[in-house]
Amino acid sequence: MTIKVLVVDDSSFFRRRLTEILAADPELEVIDTANNGQQAVEKAIALKPDVITMDIEMPVMDGITAVREIMRQQRTPILMFSSLTHEGAKATLDALDAGAVDFLPKKFEDIARDKDDAVALLRQRVKAVARRRPIARSGAVTRPALTRSAFERPKLSERLQESSAPVRSGAAGSFKASGKKYKLLMIGTSTGGPIALQRIITALPANFPLPIVLIQHMPAAFTGAFATRLNGLSKITVKEAQDNDLLKAGVAYLAPGGKQMLIEGSDNQAKLRIKEDDSPRITFKPSVDITFGSAARVFKDQVLAVVLTGMGADGREGARLLKQYGSRIWAQDEASCVVYGMPQAIAAAGLMDVEVSLADTASKLIAEVTHG
Repeated sequence: MTIKVLVVDDSSFFRRRLTEILAADPELEVIDTANNGQQAVEKAIALKPDVITMDIEMPVMDGITAVREIMRQQRTPILMFSSLTHEGAKATLDALDAGAVDFLPKKFEDIARDKDDAVALLRQRVKAVARRRPIARSGAVTRPALTRSAFERPKLSERLQESSAPVRSGAAGSFKASGKKYKLLMIGTSTGGPIALQRIITALPANFPLPIVLIQHMPAAFTGAFATRLNGLSKITVKEAQDNDLLKAGVAYLAPGGKQMLIEGSDNQAKLRIKEDDSPRITFKPSVDITFGSAARVFKDQVLAVVLTGMGADGREGARLLKQYGSRIWAQDEASCVVYGMPQAIAAAGLMDVEVSLADTASKLIAEVTHG
């Protein structure tokens, strides 16, 4: 069966261009278009598409209001298109908060350097978000149909085969802290990550005993606005990481978009290094693998790393290195992920110590690091 797409944008040129790109994929079918948010709401209810692509600035009803109304009346996965500006970032974060699943830059050259790569990524992203029902913002999680990400299950090393089975999410109160001592909490995520991170970070207490490093796949124009938003909602301090920042307990450092964030120094006086990365071999900037790997060399077995919702497998190799040093790896469960790619890569590689649902991740983190 094809994935039914509703394209919403007030630009006839963009609607036509996007329709042509999506319709050229045999797995996708553009069933209709809309030129404002009010039409989008009406057609979402009438046509029940599998996914909606949505502009933000439109006449009659803007995209954020339309997202909120669609989530109220006809819950549908929505992919936002945004300008890479500070105002565009704020509006996109508002749209995600309203219920949109993910976003992409509206200019295709901002999606990828090569046009063919941009087109392929766009189609891939539409397919990925279409397979997931949006996560309820009230706290209850809508359980989606099970899906598989397109990557091969790697062979497990003898060491991992002999390791104990991971702790799976269970009923409230079933979690038991490991008793392990940590000096750093790291969280890596991609598609669906902004809302997942917001839910976790805002639930942490002001006296949280560890520094926190956050790696979210996000454009450079967005990370500053996202850090500011998290800081305003949280009891802990959240900031966009800067070069030479010293890691301090109770502070969360968000990796800047378009760059790589590494950890250097010693486990008692670690600092962040923010570096430009023009390498065409590195897909993600920031990359979870790169930051996780650098932390393994500094903190060895004293890291608690969490991999949340996201496409692909970024974080798997960094987690493998952390695991080799004796650190612990948690992964989000499939039911609460927007896209079960990155956590599935962790689970399939045999690297997962604990599987957690988004709803109880914060409480379990607090229990784990405080041995409560």
